[in-house]
Amino acid sequence: MIPFNRALPYDLVMGDIYVSECPFCGKENVLVPMKPNELESVRDGKKKLLVFPCCHHKLTVLDSDEDYLLTDTIVRH
Repeated sequence: MIPFNRALPYDLVMGDIYVSECPFCGKENVLVPMKPNELESVRDGKKKLLVFPCCHHKLTVLDSDEDYLLTDTIVRH
């Protein structure tokens, strides 16, 4: 079962990955430092450290699908 409290929704827009809201500081429409080819490597089992540019909080992306990034941190309550 997918732990939805650790799933972060994202959007892919013109080759950039955005999250609708930073789970740490609440800033909206955050461009995250991750590229679409890194999404594929995460799906293949490679972990990705993600540092949010708005507040510099970190989390690790463990897996992804077409809509969500599965993280090691609780991002939703």
